[in-house]
Amino acid sequence: MTAADKKNRRYHHGDLRNALIVAAAELIEEGGCDDFALVDAARRAGVSSAAPYRHFRDREDLLQAVVELASWELSCRTRKVLAEHPRGSRECILALGKCYVSFVTDHGAFYDLLWGDSSNRRQGSQPPPTGKREGFGLFLSAVAAWCDGSAVTEQDPLDLSLKLWALAHGLAGLAMHHQFDLIDASPDIDELLASAGNSLLDGVELARDHTKR
Repeated sequence: MTAADKKNRRYHHGDLRNALIVAAAELIEEGGCDDFALVDAARRAGVSSAAPYRHFRDREDLLQAVVELASWELSCRTRKVLAEHPRGSRECILALGKCYVSFVTDHGAFYDLLWGDSSNRRQGSQPPPTGKREGFGLFLSAVAAWCDGSAVTEQDPLDLSLKLWALAHGLAGLAMHHQFDLIDASPDIDELLASAGNSLLDGVELARDHTKR
C-alpha cells in the first residue's frame, strides 16, 4: 500500500476525530511523552495540517480527548474484572487493584498526562474525565458491597476505597519509575498489593469484631 493509499484509507474510511485521537495516542506511546505538535498527529492520521481544527480547538483539546480514551479503557477493564469475580468478595477488590496497577504500568507514557503535573494543569477547575470518575465509582461500589457482605458498618466505604486506591496507585508509580531499584529491591508487585490489601481488610474486620464485643 502506497502512502497515498494509506492516506485515503484513513481519511475516507475512518472517522476523522477518532483517527486523530488514535494518532495522538500512538505518538505519545512511541515518544514516551506528550511532546508533539498538532501537525504531527495530522500527518500520522494522513490528513492535512488544517484538518484537526475541524474537531479540536488546539493541541490541548486533542490531548484531553486522549485522556478520555485512556480513561474509557480503564473503565472497560474495571467492568471486565467485576464481571469475572463474585460481587462483594475480597477477590474482586484485590483483582480490581491488580487491574489498576496493570493499567497504570501498561500506560507509562501516559502517566503524566493522566495523573501528573500535566493532568493538573490541563484539568484546572474542570471535572475529571468521565472514565476516571466511572472507574473509581465502580471500585467504590465493589468496596461498598464487601462492607455490606462482611457486616462492616463502622467503616465508610469511600474512606476505605481511597486507602486501597492510594495503595495500588502508589505501588504502580513506584514500580513504573523504578523506585524500588534505589533500595535494591525487586518485589512482586501483585503479591505486595495482595499482601498489603489483605492486611488492610483484615484490620477493618478486626475493628468490626472489636466493636461488636
